[in-house]
Amino acid sequence: MALNFNQYATEGNTFLKEYAKHLGLGKDTEKAGRIVTSILHGLREIIPIQESLQFIAQLPMFLKAAYVNGWTIKKKKPKIKHMEEFVELVKKFDGAAAINDYGYENELAEKYIDLTFRYLRKYVSLGEMEDIRDGLPKNLKSMIYSNIMF
Repeated sequence: MALNFNQYATEGNTFLKEYAKHLGLGKDTEKAGRIVTSILHGLREIIPIQESLQFIAQLPMFLKAAYVNGWTIKKKKPKIKHMEEFVELVKKFDGAAAINDYGYENELAEKYIDLTFRYLRKYVSLGEMEDIRDGLPKNLKSMIYSNIMF
């Protein structure tokens, strides 16, 4: 299998343009890239490794790369049980840009998380989204549950 990095770059740029519009960011693909990456990194920290592997198996190459970039597999997952804690984890992965990207309140971050999971359904099967949802703590299930039918 030959790797066509130009094709991956083209697909990634197309994704970022469409995703930025989906989030209401206009043409700000840099911000869109930081947002999707921080949300994916937050997700990988709270789901089991096996579930991560099943999830990324369905992602296109450019999203796989974003998901695994900087990943250190830890045996002990952080205790994230509420949306506020997940939002803080996502903001942590966004680093210094978090204030610019998500603002001071959690409402915008929650909106972006919701929209991101809706958008990822283009790539990830309903069954896999249900598996991820089923493995989340009770108070986080709604972050995927309300979106899996789209």
